[in-house]
Parts: sequence; structure tokens; C-alpha cells
Amino acid sequence: MSPSTVREGSLEAPTRHPIEWKSADYWDQTLLEAELERVFDICHTCRRCVSLCQSFPTLFDLIDESTTMEVDGVAKADYWKVVDQCYLCDLCYQTKCPYVPPHEWNVDYPHLMLRAKAIKHRKGEVGRAHRLLSATTAVGKLASLPVVVQAVNAANRSPKLRGVLEQTLGVDRRAALPSYHRPGASKRIGTLPAVGVAKAAGRTTGKVAVFVTCYGEYNRPQMVEDLVEVLRHNQIPTQIAQANACCGMPKMELGDLEAVEALLRRNLPPLLRLVDAGFDLTAAIPSCVLMYKQQLPLLFPDNADVQRIKAAFFDPFEYLMLRHKAGMLNTEFAQPLGRISYHAPCHQRVQNIGPKTRDVLALIPETEIELIERCSGHDGTYGVRQATYEQSLKIVKPVVNRIKRANPDHVASDCPMAADHIANSLDDGGVAAHPVSLLRKAYGI
Repeated sequence: MSPSTVREGSLEAPTRHPIEWKSADYWDQTLLEAELERVFDICHTCRRCVSLCQSFPTLFDLIDESTTMEVDGVAKADYWKVVDQCYLCDLCYQTKCPYVPPHEWNVDYPHLMLRAKAIKHRKGEVGRAHRLLSATTAVGKLASLPVVVQAVNAANRSPKLRGVLEQTLGVDRRAALPSYHRPGASKRIGTLPAVGVAKAAGRTTGKVAVFVTCYGEYNRPQMVEDLVEVLRHNQIPTQIAQANACCGMPKMELGDLEAVEALLRRNLPPLLRLVDAGFDLTAAIPSCVLMYKQQLPLLFPDNADVQRIKAAFFDPFEYLMLRHKAGMLNTEFAQPLGRISYHAPCHQRVQNIGPKTRDVLALIPETEIELIERCSGHDGTYGVRQATYEQSLKIVKPVVNRIKRANPDHVASDCPMAADHIANSLDDGGVAAHPVSLLRKAYGI
């Protein structure tokens, strides 16, 4: 196709190519830099994504301040400044870019940034502190040990010790840090007595295994309990998945793809046993759901077991709405919730399932939902690291402004990290809830 006949944007549904990280060319930095230059030039001529995150303003400032005011005027060493500002939220690909495949320009900005991060990680250019922050399971296990858990939580509340943490690990002293809990979610919930009989509806089998996630296990066990109770209240046989390794998202955001593969090998056998037993799978953290529904299948496209897990994984509110369409959702609510400012997190939005959380909460009488579809700026470690904390405050500001104008009874986000960042930025002493906790409240259970 000649340049004169290239279409301005694509009208077809986006499609995504597998991530060819097992190929030798994937790790060739010269080839990477050539692709970065090509894609950066396309982004420069479009600039549609300038408001999404700090990666695009960083790129455009580098171009505008160069001698040529084009990509060829930007030093290739400065490309990494752009890469470091991307936290792989995927919103540019899923909601903004008109040049994603099948368009012939074949732009996949997040996966290009992932490739750059992977090369940087393999070259040993990722700092120790950043690697430690991504080791969520190891940190959670250590921080939730007897005696240690009280010390860690006290340190998180101490201005003096937060200063030490800032100096040693680069964690901004102003950032909201989660508490650690002992016992964790798995032990708190334990073995559940039987409830209901599995009844298939649409793509659902009617019995669910909950992937607890490292954040749910160590930081938000109540959130996992609330999800389990909501499912059981709907007479859905429910159990905890005995897959206790991280989903791999924090390591993927770091570019450590070998670690992602190692975590997958640990989680696959117990998850496959559940799928073989007829269980659907879900998790309360959108990033973990996204990992199994999209990212792992793209990283391991030839692994049939990964594809089977993908088919069985659901967002919790996606699952509840599928049950509702079949007339199997309990809509007998005990109390209204009033006005809710509901933040839809990026990693849920890019699952392409629609605003299912809003739709379920809207079933509650005398409950008004304000949907906020803007990034919170937290995104893994981005919203806690000193190097990026100020940028994260700029990104979350439109969300905070919307909430302040609404003056809601509840603030909620499916992502508990985003919820904490939003509540901390509101600076009014309040907390933000997980929507499943609000749903349990509405049920009166």
C-alpha cells in the first residue's frame, strides 16, 4: 500500500499480536531503538494520548526541545526517559490509539515499552530497591510474620521511619502504604461449608475458586472475605484457590519476564486442577485478572493450559452480571448506598467487558453511581516511588476533583492500590472501599 493510500486510523476491532519474547530479535537493542524511533514518530504526528500518563508528555517535550523538532533530533539515550514513565496501563492501546493492529502501522505502545523494560532488566540496569518492591509475595510473607507485622505497620505510620524508607528504598514518605495482616486471607477464610448447588449460566459453571492474590492475602484480607461472602450469598459454591504465587504483574511491569514465567509454572498446576473440576476463576484485583485473561496468553500463546485458564477467568462483577442476565443474581438488598463516586481502574477497563461494576451497583435501590474513567496514577509502584510520586499526583488530580465536586457517601475503586492513592490525595481522612465490600454492605451480610 502506497503512503498516499494509508488509512487515517482503523475502523476494525483492535487485535493484539503475541509477545515474541522468546525470539533473539526481541532482545536486540539496535532493533528495539529502530522500532522506538518508528513508533515515536507516529505518536509525535498524532499526540492524541498526551493526557493519559507522563510517558507521552516526556516524549513530546524531548521532541519539541530538540534541534530538529522531530524524533531524529532526540538522542537515543533519552528514549529511556520515555520508557521509565510508562507503567503498562494499556489505555493508550485500548482506548486512544487509532493505529493499533490491524492498522498497517501496527502500533502497540505498551508492549513496545515492555520490550524496552525487559532489555533494561536483562542488562542489569534495574535498581535493587525497584526489584524488591516488585517482590510482593516475598515482602508480604516477611512483613506478616509474628511481631514483624506490628513493627512494619508502626513503621509505615512513623514520619521518622518513613524518612528512612524514603532514603533506602526510594518510597516517598507522603505515599499511602498498605497495612499488613496476620493471619492472611487464606487462613482467615479457611475451609468453607457447602452452600448452594452449581448452576451453569451463559459462560459460567456456577461454582467459583477465588485467586486470593498476594495483595489480598497480606494487605486486604477483608476484601477477599467480602468477595467470598457475596458469592456465597448468591448460592454460588465457592472456595479459595490454592495457587499462592504472585500473578506476575509486578514482575512484568519491571520487565522481568523470566520471573513471570517462573511464577506461572507455580500457579498453573493448582489452577488447572480447579478448571478440570469445573470451577470458574476470579480475583478481586483487576491487574491479576488481566494478567490471566490477556497478558499471560500473549506471553505464552502456544501454551494450551494458559489458554484454558484464560477461558475460565472472570472479573468478579463481570461474573455477577452474567449471573444476573440469567436471572440468578440475588437482588434483595437490605440497604441503599446513596451516592458513590466509583473509579474504574485502568486494568479493568482494558479487559473490554464494559462497566460491569457500575451496572451491578446500580441494581441497588436508592443508589446513584458516578463513573470516573480516569487513571489514578498509582499503577503498581509508580504512585509510591519518590522519583514518580509528584507525577502520580498530577495524574490523579482530575479524579480527586470529580470526587470533591460530587461530595459522595462512598468512594470506591476495584483496585485497592488506586483506592488508597485516591483517598490519600483527597486528604480528608476518609477511605475508599472496594466495590465488593459495598455490595456486601448493601446485602446486609
